[in-house]
Amino acid sequence: MTLLDKPARIALLIDADNSPASKIDVILAELAKVGVANIRRAYGNWKKDGLKGWEAVLHEYAIRPVQQFDYSKGKNATDMGMVIEAMDLLYTDQPDAFGIVSSDSDFTPLVMHLKAKGALVYGFGAKKTPMPFVNACSRFLYLENLGQPVEVVEADSAPKPAKAKPAAGRKTRSGAKAAPEPAPAAAEPSAALRQDTAALKQDARLVSLLRNAVESAAGEDGWSALGAVGQQIGNQASFDPRNYGYRKLIDLIEATQLFELDRRGSQVVLRDKRLAKSRG
Repeated sequence: MTLLDKPARIALLIDADNSPASKIDVILAELAKVGVANIRRAYGNWKKDGLKGWEAVLHEYAIRPVQQFDYSKGKNATDMGMVIEAMDLLYTDQPDAFGIVSSDSDFTPLVMHLKAKGALVYGFGAKKTPMPFVNACSRFLYLENLGQPVEVVEADSAPKPAKAKPAAGRKTRSGAKAAPEPAPAAAEPSAALRQDTAALKQDARLVSLLRNAVESAAGEDGWSALGAVGQQIGNQASFDPRNYGYRKLIDLIEATQLFELDRRGSQVVLRDKRLAKSRG
């Protein structure tokens, strides 16, 4: 293996105070697709009974517990401790990416700073996670939508819709290839959380994101390749179809019923139905 073949190094920082230990396996499975989480730390007040679930998995997954006492009532020492260590890691160990597991918006400024310094940030949290934190991450996944890892399907039928490629020739600080955004087929989303067509159409942000991506990726004939649409989405937002209950981008797009799809051999192309109507 050459230097350029080295996997990206990831620092995984877990806010154990408000994150479920039961999801650690799928979190690590997601990160394993883009690199190696060779730094794994879980932060919290380990004297509290609420963290007993985490204590049971620390050794199994080689996660280092970091004690954070509650020095002041109403102040989250865990958050502050994670921010301090993330900044220290950024300038000492210099990982290529960070994984942050939390549902706390206090990490939004941290995520923005890490990205500004060239690191990718993969976020994981509950549905209650405020949108500023979700949008700040390179990729964010809702933990409720992540089940057990499943086999990845072939590239033609499951393009990488949120892949954000680094600039050509760019290398990470460690000399490794910069990890692409993870493809959205690492874990089966919860069917119970799947949004139906009516709900998807009412999501103005989603509709705008999809339509803008399709328009930007359109060729002279007005059709857009699904892979190109996914690339456009990945360049614009922290997005994963599993957050809407769909395993693949194509499934989500079909569910919106806003686009006309055509399968041309192994390639899937699409266009806005509004455009199709205007052209007859």
